[in-house]
Amino acid sequence: MLLATLVFLITLIFVIWQPKGLQIGTTAIVGAVVALIVGVVDANDVFSVIDIVWDATLAFIGIIIISMILDEIGFFEYAAIKMAKFSRGNGHLMFVYILLLGALVAAFFANDGAALILTPILLAKMKYLKMKPLAIFAFLMAGGFIGDSASNPLVISNLTNIVTVGYFDIGFVEYAKNMFLPNLLSIFASITILWIYFRKDIPLSVDVSTLPEASSVIKNQTMFMFSWFFLALLMVGYFIGDMYNLPVSVFALGGALVFLYIANRYKAVKPIMTIKAAPWQVVWFSIGLYVVVYGLKNAGFTDVIASWIVGLKTYGDSIAVIGTGFLSAIISSVMNNMPTIMVMDIAIDKVGYVGNEALVYANILGSNLGPKMTPIGSLATLLWLHVLEKKGVKITWAEYMKVGLVITPPVLLVALIGLI
Repeated sequence: MLLATLVFLITLIFVIWQPKGLQIGTTAIVGAVVALIVGVVDANDVFSVIDIVWDATLAFIGIIIISMILDEIGFFEYAAIKMAKFSRGNGHLMFVYILLLGALVAAFFANDGAALILTPILLAKMKYLKMKPLAIFAFLMAGGFIGDSASNPLVISNLTNIVTVGYFDIGFVEYAKNMFLPNLLSIFASITILWIYFRKDIPLSVDVSTLPEASSVIKNQTMFMFSWFFLALLMVGYFIGDMYNLPVSVFALGGALVFLYIANRYKAVKPIMTIKAAPWQVVWFSIGLYVVVYGLKNAGFTDVIASWIVGLKTYGDSIAVIGTGFLSAIISSVMNNMPTIMVMDIAIDKVGYVGNEALVYANILGSNLGPKMTPIGSLATLLWLHVLEKKGVKITWAEYMKVGLVITPPVLLVALIGLI
């Protein structure tokens, strides 16, 4: 246990630290190799991990490629301007509308897509509108929070969702039905609590007349119009795939390649540049870190967590659901939600999936929302902070946790109640 924990902690430290630009995927693979060398995992464990995460990582790459193409043609900038103008200059309405936009982007393009693409657009527009620093901070923090708190409704909304669905063989429709109410409650609670927290920093009025017309930011009208049809068709594809038990990556990555080909035909993107810019490091990060985490499983860490869940069940199903959600949240906030989701999935599987289905969804909610308590909790937050830093906005750990520790627990509790 000590050796497996040491390998995991050192790997995680380097993932967060990223000394001299060392990328997260490279660090995770090095950690996996070290885990193999010292014997906390073996070759069969590596193949087991690949079997668990291949669909999730390929689907994630597909979703991000689609997001990048849409960003290139002005799709998200158009939506951001539309939302701002819908507010008619009311700062509080704009705050709510921007959060609703973030929730939609997270649902269909994953929380990482929201962090990578929507954040710089919102930052640019807020600076253009000459908002004060406190207002910019409020909008950015709220936008970053909603990206994770609203990443529950669909399998494709979060990498953790795809991993868990694959692990327990949950259908696309089955997942959406079970997560509909919890996600709705999560969005409502997020917007309400974020507004209460930041209400004094939100400007009463904003001069939105200075914003350009939304249609003016569209760079390729043909692709823009086609995008709506393509996204609807892609969603139909997910449901068809569910009927025939097909991996979600078949449609996410397959659809992305088709979309990329069509976008190239209409000269909307440069395919090679788009593919090169895709976050391939996430693939190596997923596989490498999960191999390292498998060492913790082999050392008995999942057995310990399983015993905690069994203990929670003695207090009744409701306590077990809420307790599992918060257990997942706390572990995620400390050691990142990517390894947490696998550790918790394995632990719940040891307890038994049949009759404990709600615990699986509680784990997802905890792994998606819990990371918002600390900057290291999720890959999306790390990406979000990195994007902001590149744009000249530095948010310290203290500033982040002052918000995250206050807002996350009540939102998570409300979402978990939707499972009871």
